[in-house]
Amino acid sequence: MLLKEYRICMPLTVDEYKIGQLYMISKHSHEQSDRGEGVEVVQNEPFEDPHHGNGQFTEKRVYLNSKLPSWARAVVPKIFYVTEKAWNYYPYTITEYTCSFLPKFSIHIETKYEDNKGSNNSIFDSEAKDLEREVCFIDIACDELPERYYKESEDPKHFKSEKTGRGQLREGWRDSHQPIMCSYKLVTVKFEVWGLQTRVEQFVHKVVRDILLIGHRQAFAWVDEWYDMTMDEVREFERATQEATNKKIGVFPPAISISSIPLLPSSVRSAPSSAPSTPLYTDAPEFLSVPKDRPRKKSAPETLTLPDPEKRATLNLPGVHSSNKPCRPKSE
Repeated sequence: MLLKEYRICMPLTVDEYKIGQLYMISKHSHEQSDRGEGVEVVQNEPFEDPHHGNGQFTEKRVYLNSKLPSWARAVVPKIFYVTEKAWNYYPYTITEYTCSFLPKFSIHIETKYEDNKGSNNSIFDSEAKDLEREVCFIDIACDELPERYYKESEDPKHFKSEKTGRGQLREGWRDSHQPIMCSYKLVTVKFEVWGLQTRVEQFVHKVVRDILLIGHRQAFAWVDEWYDMTMDEVREFERATQEATNKKIGVFPPAISISSIPLLPSSVRSAPSSAPSTPLYTDAPEFLSVPKDRPRKKSAPETLTLPDPEKRATLNLPGVHSSNKPCRPKSE
Protein backbone atom coordinates (compact mmCIF):
# COMPACT_ATOMS: atom_id res chain seq x y z
CA MET A 1 0.00 0.00 0.00
CA LEU A 2 1.33 3.45 -0.95
CA LEU A 3 -0.29 6.49 0.70
CA LYS A 4 0.22 10.10 -0.38
CA GLU A 5 -1.50 13.38 0.47
CA TYR A 6 -1.77 15.81 -2.43
CA ARG A 7 -2.45 19.52 -1.90
CA ILE A 8 -3.52 21.56 -4.94
CA CYS A 9 -4.14 25.29 -4.50
CA MET A 10 -6.54 27.21 -6.76
CA PRO A 11 -7.16 30.99 -7.25
CA LEU A 12 -10.80 30.42 -6.30
CA THR A 13 -13.00 30.07 -3.24
CA VAL A 14 -14.43 26.76 -2.05
CA ASP A 15 -17.95 28.01 -2.82
CA GLU A 16 -16.94 28.96 -6.38
CA TYR A 17 -15.23 25.65 -7.03
CA LYS A 18 -18.38 23.69 -6.17
CA ILE A 19 -19.69 24.59 -9.65
CA GLY A 20 -16.28 24.48 -11.31
CA GLN A 21 -15.56 20.96 -10.11
CA LEU A 22 -18.72 19.51 -11.69
CA TYR A 23 -18.19 21.43 -14.92
CA MET A 24 -14.54 20.40 -15.22
CA ILE A 25 -15.16 16.70 -14.57
CA SER A 26 -17.90 16.51 -17.20
CA LYS A 27 -16.04 18.44 -19.89
CA HIS A 28 -12.72 16.71 -19.20
CA SER A 29 -14.32 13.25 -19.41
CA HIS A 30 -15.93 14.16 -22.73
CA GLU A 31 -12.67 15.47 -24.19
CA GLN A 32 -10.73 12.38 -23.11
CA SER A 33 -13.28 9.94 -24.56
CA ASP A 34 -13.34 8.43 -28.01
CA ARG A 35 -15.10 5.44 -29.58
CA GLY A 36 -14.22 2.43 -27.49
CA GLU A 37 -12.27 4.35 -24.86
CA GLY A 38 -13.12 6.96 -22.28
CA VAL A 39 -15.55 7.43 -19.41
CA GLU A 40 -18.99 5.83 -19.47
CA VAL A 41 -21.47 7.14 -16.87
CA VAL A 42 -23.49 4.26 -15.44
CA GLN A 43 -25.27 5.98 -12.58
CA ASN A 44 -25.69 9.52 -11.25
CA GLU A 45 -28.25 10.13 -8.54
CA PRO A 46 -28.82 11.86 -5.19
CA PHE A 47 -27.49 10.11 -2.10
CA GLU A 48 -28.15 10.73 1.58
CA ASP A 49 -25.70 9.87 4.33
CA PRO A 50 -26.60 10.04 8.04
CA HIS A 51 -23.23 11.64 8.86
CA HIS A 52 -22.33 13.72 5.78
CA GLY A 53 -25.87 14.70 4.75
CA ASN A 54 -27.17 15.06 1.20
CA GLY A 55 -24.85 14.35 -1.67
CA GLN A 56 -24.55 12.83 -5.13
CA PHE A 57 -23.46 9.30 -6.02
CA THR A 58 -21.92 8.51 -9.39
CA GLU A 59 -20.65 5.28 -10.90
CA LYS A 60 -18.53 5.29 -14.04
CA ARG A 61 -16.58 2.86 -16.16
CA VAL A 62 -13.20 4.13 -17.31
CA TYR A 63 -11.90 2.41 -20.46
CA LEU A 64 -8.20 3.20 -20.83
CA ASN A 65 -6.26 0.28 -22.31
CA SER A 66 -4.36 2.43 -24.81
CA LYS A 67 -3.19 4.72 -21.99
CA LEU A 68 -1.43 1.89 -20.16
CA PRO A 69 2.34 1.37 -20.44
CA SER A 70 3.51 -1.41 -22.72
CA TRP A 71 4.36 -3.77 -19.86
CA ALA A 72 0.80 -3.44 -18.50
CA ARG A 73 -0.87 -3.85 -21.92
CA ALA A 74 0.96 -7.14 -22.29
CA VAL A 75 -1.02 -8.70 -19.43
CA VAL A 76 -4.31 -6.77 -19.55
CA PRO A 77 -7.11 -7.69 -21.96
CA LYS A 78 -8.01 -5.06 -24.55
CA ILE A 79 -11.60 -4.96 -23.33
CA PHE A 80 -11.33 -4.00 -19.68
CA TYR A 81 -12.39 -1.08 -17.54
CA VAL A 82 -11.87 0.43 -14.12
CA THR A 83 -14.97 1.11 -12.03
CA GLU A 84 -15.13 4.54 -10.41
CA LYS A 85 -17.57 5.14 -7.56
CA ALA A 86 -17.82 8.59 -6.02
CA TRP A 87 -19.79 10.05 -3.13
CA ASN A 88 -19.84 13.85 -3.36
CA TYR A 89 -20.80 15.62 -0.13
CA TYR A 90 -19.03 18.83 -1.10
CA PRO A 91 -16.75 20.09 0.42
CA TYR A 92 -15.98 16.46 1.26
CA THR A 93 -15.85 13.66 -1.32
CA ILE A 94 -14.94 9.97 -1.43
CA THR A 95 -13.83 8.24 -4.62
CA GLU A 96 -12.77 4.64 -5.16
CA TYR A 97 -11.46 2.78 -8.19
CA THR A 98 -11.52 -0.99 -8.59
CA CYS A 99 -11.04 -3.47 -11.41
CA SER A 100 -12.60 -6.95 -11.39
CA PHE A 101 -9.83 -8.18 -13.70
CA LEU A 102 -7.25 -7.21 -11.03
CA PRO A 103 -8.91 -8.06 -7.70
CA LYS A 104 -5.86 -7.01 -5.67
CA PHE A 105 -5.96 -3.48 -7.12
CA SER A 106 -7.76 -0.45 -5.68
CA ILE A 107 -7.44 3.32 -5.34
CA HIS A 108 -9.16 5.16 -2.50
CA ILE A 109 -9.30 8.98 -2.47
CA GLU A 110 -10.70 11.21 0.26
CA THR A 111 -10.91 14.91 -0.61
CA LYS A 112 -11.50 17.96 1.55
CA TYR A 113 -11.63 21.57 0.36
CA GLU A 114 -10.67 24.56 2.49
CA ASP A 115 -10.12 28.28 1.91
CA ASN A 116 -6.40 28.36 2.62
CA LYS A 117 -3.08 27.85 0.79
CA GLY A 118 -2.54 24.24 1.87
CA SER A 119 -1.43 25.08 5.39
CA ASN A 120 -3.67 22.65 7.32
CA ASN A 121 -1.33 19.84 8.37
CA SER A 122 -3.94 17.94 10.38
CA ILE A 123 -6.89 17.91 7.99
CA PHE A 124 -6.77 14.08 7.64
CA ASP A 125 -5.53 13.19 11.10
CA SER A 126 -8.75 11.43 12.04
CA GLU A 127 -8.69 9.34 8.85
CA ALA A 128 -4.99 8.42 8.72
CA LYS A 129 -3.43 9.39 12.04
CA ASP A 130 -1.56 6.08 12.36
CA LEU A 131 -0.47 5.84 8.72
CA GLU A 132 2.74 7.33 7.39
CA ARG A 133 2.16 9.42 4.28
CA GLU A 134 4.07 11.70 1.97
CA VAL A 135 2.71 15.23 1.45
CA CYS A 136 2.99 16.43 -2.17
CA PHE A 137 2.17 20.00 -3.21
CA ILE A 138 1.00 20.46 -6.79
CA ASP A 139 1.42 23.92 -8.35
CA ILE A 140 -1.04 24.36 -11.23
CA ALA A 141 1.06 27.20 -12.71
CA CYS A 142 4.66 26.03 -12.34
CA ASP A 143 4.73 22.22 -12.12
CA GLU A 144 5.87 20.37 -15.21
CA LEU A 145 3.11 18.80 -17.29
CA PRO A 146 3.63 15.94 -19.78
CA GLU A 147 4.07 17.57 -23.18
CA ARG A 148 1.23 15.62 -24.81
CA TYR A 149 -1.25 17.24 -22.38
CA TYR A 150 -0.03 20.81 -22.67
CA LYS A 151 -2.31 23.50 -24.12
CA GLU A 152 -1.31 27.15 -24.01
CA SER A 153 -4.96 28.18 -23.56
CA GLU A 154 -5.04 26.10 -20.35
CA ASP A 155 -1.72 27.35 -18.98
CA PRO A 156 -2.37 29.45 -15.83
CA LYS A 157 0.83 31.41 -16.55
CA HIS A 158 -0.76 32.74 -19.76
CA PHE A 159 -4.51 32.57 -19.06
CA LYS A 160 -6.32 35.57 -17.61
CA SER A 161 -10.01 35.38 -16.74
CA GLU A 162 -12.21 38.09 -18.24
CA LYS A 163 -14.98 37.58 -15.67
CA THR A 164 -12.86 37.45 -12.52
CA GLY A 165 -9.66 39.26 -13.56
CA ARG A 166 -7.61 36.41 -12.12
CA GLY A 167 -4.81 34.73 -13.93
CA GLN A 168 -1.37 34.86 -15.43
CA LEU A 169 -0.12 33.20 -12.26
CA ARG A 170 3.59 33.61 -11.58
CA GLU A 171 5.97 31.61 -9.43
CA GLY A 172 5.13 32.14 -5.77
CA TRP A 173 1.52 33.09 -6.52
CA ARG A 174 0.22 30.89 -3.69
CA ASP A 175 1.88 33.11 -1.08
CA SER A 176 0.06 36.30 -2.06
CA HIS A 177 -2.99 35.51 -4.23
CA GLN A 178 -6.49 36.20 -2.95
CA PRO A 179 -8.82 34.41 -3.04
CA ILE A 180 -7.13 31.05 -2.61
CA MET A 181 -8.37 27.58 -1.75
CA CYS A 182 -6.82 24.13 -1.50
CA SER A 183 -7.93 20.65 -2.55
CA TYR A 184 -6.55 18.18 -0.03
CA LYS A 185 -6.54 14.64 -1.43
CA LEU A 186 -5.55 11.58 0.59
CA VAL A 187 -4.78 8.90 -2.01
CA THR A 188 -4.26 5.23 -1.12
CA VAL A 189 -3.10 2.88 -3.87
CA LYS A 190 -3.10 -0.89 -3.30
CA PHE A 191 -1.83 -3.60 -5.62
CA GLU A 192 -1.07 -6.57 -3.40
CA VAL A 193 0.66 -8.86 -5.88
CA TRP A 194 4.15 -10.05 -5.02
CA GLY A 195 6.78 -8.91 -7.46
CA LEU A 196 4.64 -6.20 -9.05
CA GLN A 197 3.34 -4.22 -6.07
CA THR A 198 5.94 -1.45 -5.83
CA ARG A 199 6.15 -0.88 -9.58
CA VAL A 200 2.39 -0.70 -10.09
CA GLU A 201 1.69 1.49 -7.04
CA GLN A 202 4.37 4.00 -8.02
CA PHE A 203 3.10 4.09 -11.61
CA VAL A 204 -0.50 4.65 -10.48
CA HIS A 205 0.52 7.54 -8.22
CA LYS A 206 2.33 9.16 -11.14
CA VAL A 207 -0.84 8.87 -13.24
CA VAL A 208 -2.98 10.23 -10.38
CA ARG A 209 -0.65 13.21 -9.96
CA ASP A 210 -0.77 14.04 -13.68
CA ILE A 211 -4.58 13.81 -13.72
CA LEU A 212 -4.89 16.07 -10.67
CA LEU A 213 -2.57 18.64 -12.26
CA ILE A 214 -4.41 18.58 -15.60
CA GLY A 215 -7.89 18.68 -14.05
CA HIS A 216 -7.21 21.60 -11.72
CA ARG A 217 -5.48 23.60 -14.47
CA GLN A 218 -8.53 23.08 -16.68
CA ALA A 219 -10.99 24.01 -13.93
CA PHE A 220 -9.31 27.40 -13.63
CA ALA A 221 -8.71 27.90 -17.38
CA TRP A 222 -12.42 27.23 -18.02
CA VAL A 223 -13.59 29.55 -15.24
CA ASP A 224 -15.24 32.01 -17.64
CA GLU A 225 -17.37 29.15 -19.00
CA TRP A 226 -18.81 28.07 -15.65
CA TYR A 227 -18.42 31.08 -13.33
CA ASP A 228 -21.99 32.42 -13.79
CA MET A 229 -23.70 29.02 -13.76
CA THR A 230 -26.24 28.04 -11.13
CA MET A 231 -26.29 24.53 -9.65
CA ASP A 232 -29.32 23.64 -11.80
CA GLU A 233 -27.52 24.84 -14.91
CA VAL A 234 -24.33 22.90 -14.20
CA ARG A 235 -26.36 19.76 -13.46
CA GLU A 236 -28.10 20.12 -16.83
CA PHE A 237 -24.71 20.61 -18.50
CA GLU A 238 -23.49 17.49 -16.66
CA ARG A 239 -26.47 15.43 -17.82
CA ALA A 240 -26.19 16.48 -21.47
CA THR A 241 -22.42 16.05 -21.56
CA GLN A 242 -22.55 12.61 -19.97
CA GLU A 243 -25.10 11.38 -22.51
CA ALA A 244 -22.95 12.75 -25.34
CA THR A 245 -19.87 11.09 -23.84
CA ASN A 246 -21.59 7.70 -23.59
CA LYS A 247 -22.53 7.92 -27.27
CA LYS A 248 -19.03 9.04 -28.17
CA ILE A 249 -17.43 5.88 -26.74
CA GLY A 250 -20.10 3.65 -28.28
CA VAL A 251 -22.61 2.93 -25.51
CA PHE A 252 -26.23 3.96 -25.69
CA PRO A 253 -27.86 3.62 -22.26
CA PRO A 254 -31.21 5.15 -21.28
CA ALA A 255 -31.16 8.88 -20.64
CA ILE A 256 -29.26 9.72 -17.47
CA SER A 257 -31.37 11.36 -14.80
CA ILE A 258 -29.48 13.84 -12.64
CA SER A 259 -31.02 15.77 -9.80
CA SER A 260 -29.64 17.66 -6.85
CA ILE A 261 -32.77 16.97 -4.78
CA PRO A 262 -32.63 13.83 -2.61
CA LEU A 263 -35.13 11.30 -3.89
CA LEU A 264 -34.66 8.49 -1.41
CA PRO A 265 -34.73 8.64 2.39
CA SER A 266 -31.66 7.57 4.34
CA SER A 267 -33.55 4.50 5.59
CA VAL A 268 -33.61 3.24 2.01
CA ARG A 269 -30.15 4.35 0.87
CA SER A 270 -27.33 5.52 3.08
CA ALA A 271 -23.71 6.02 2.20
CA PRO A 272 -20.93 4.60 4.32
CA SER A 273 -18.65 6.94 6.25
CA SER A 274 -15.93 5.80 3.89
CA ALA A 275 -16.22 4.17 0.49
CA PRO A 276 -16.91 0.43 0.72
CA SER A 277 -14.83 -2.14 -1.04
CA THR A 278 -16.48 -3.48 -4.16
CA PRO A 279 -17.07 -7.26 -3.85
CA LEU A 280 -14.43 -8.85 -6.00
CA TYR A 281 -12.86 -12.23 -6.58
CA THR A 282 -10.38 -13.13 -3.86
CA ASP A 283 -7.89 -14.98 -6.03
CA ALA A 284 -5.42 -13.27 -8.32
CA PRO A 285 -5.84 -13.83 -12.05
CA GLU A 286 -4.00 -16.85 -13.44
CA PHE A 287 -1.31 -14.83 -15.20
CA LEU A 288 -0.24 -13.37 -11.83
CA SER A 289 -0.24 -16.72 -10.02
CA VAL A 290 2.86 -18.81 -9.54
CA PRO A 291 2.73 -21.50 -12.27
CA LYS A 292 2.28 -25.03 -11.06
CA ASP A 293 3.77 -28.15 -12.63
CA ARG A 294 1.00 -30.29 -13.99
CA PRO A 295 1.41 -33.75 -15.48
CA ARG A 296 0.65 -33.89 -19.16
CA LYS A 297 -2.64 -35.50 -19.97
CA LYS A 298 -2.36 -38.66 -22.04
CA SER A 299 -5.94 -38.89 -23.24
CA ALA A 300 -4.69 -38.80 -26.84
CA PRO A 301 -1.79 -40.70 -28.43
CA GLU A 302 1.53 -38.91 -28.84
CA THR A 303 1.33 -39.31 -32.63
CA LEU A 304 -1.56 -39.80 -35.02
CA THR A 305 -1.18 -42.45 -37.75
CA LEU A 306 -3.34 -41.98 -40.82
CA PRO A 307 -4.29 -44.91 -43.07
CA ASP A 308 -2.23 -45.39 -46.22
CA PRO A 309 -4.28 -43.97 -49.15
CA GLU A 310 -3.10 -46.87 -51.30
CA LYS A 311 -4.75 -49.34 -48.90
CA ARG A 312 -8.10 -47.51 -48.38
CA ALA A 313 -9.99 -49.97 -50.52
CA THR A 314 -9.01 -52.88 -48.27
CA LEU A 315 -10.39 -51.19 -45.15
CA ASN A 316 -13.95 -52.03 -44.20
CA LEU A 317 -14.90 -48.47 -43.15
CA PRO A 318 -18.32 -46.88 -43.70
CA GLY A 319 -18.33 -44.06 -46.26
CA VAL A 320 -14.96 -45.02 -47.73
CA HIS A 321 -14.94 -46.13 -51.38
CA SER A 322 -12.22 -47.01 -53.77
CA SER A 323 -11.64 -44.06 -56.11
CA ASN A 324 -8.85 -42.18 -57.81
CA LYS A 325 -10.41 -38.87 -56.65
CA PRO A 326 -9.30 -37.33 -53.37
CA CYS A 327 -11.57 -38.05 -50.42
CA ARG A 328 -13.35 -35.00 -48.96
CA PRO A 329 -15.15 -35.05 -45.64
CA LYS A 330 -18.92 -34.94 -45.86
CA SER A 331 -20.21 -31.49 -45.07
CA GLU A 332 -22.52 -31.31 -42.09
